[in-house]
Amino acid sequence: MVSATPLSFSLSQRILHWAMMLLIFFNLIFSDGMEHWSRLVSSGQTATADEISSANIHAYVGIAILVLALLRLALRLSRGVPAEPEQEPPVLQLAARIAHWTFYILFILMPVSGMLAYYGGVDIAGEVHGGPLKVLLWALIVAHVAAVVVHQYWWKSDVLRRMTRG
Repeated sequence: MVSATPLSFSLSQRILHWAMMLLIFFNLIFSDGMEHWSRLVSSGQTATADEISSANIHAYVGIAILVLALLRLALRLSRGVPAEPEQEPPVLQLAARIAHWTFYILFILMPVSGMLAYYGGVDIAGEVHGGPLKVLLWALIVAHVAAVVVHQYWWKSDVLRRMTRG
């Protein structure tokens, strides 16, 4: 594992973080194509080539998120992450660790459940993917951004700098 706690995230960790952010927001905001395809298929209608292409884009982005998440997890486990800022109360440090590991779980469960639904026809996987997992991911994103704002402007810590400039 890791021998020393790094002071900042590595360039590769930062690139993976921001690339995944863009891909995740893309799939969360532009999921209409997949949802439309799903409605067509569940009602027994035939999807057009354009509708299938739109659904495929969502699926391929999800697969990319899964691959990047596994790379990011490997980097986290091999390189480590900076320690929580001293300004952060211990209970919030624990909450941050739980939130970060929950993100990793979602980065894996969301694409896997989506693939099971899209490629495997497992309806319950699609319901979980587009329901509770999606809501939990949005809630964590909001909490994550709020935590960054608190760190930046209330505690005046270097959390944002560690993930932007290193």
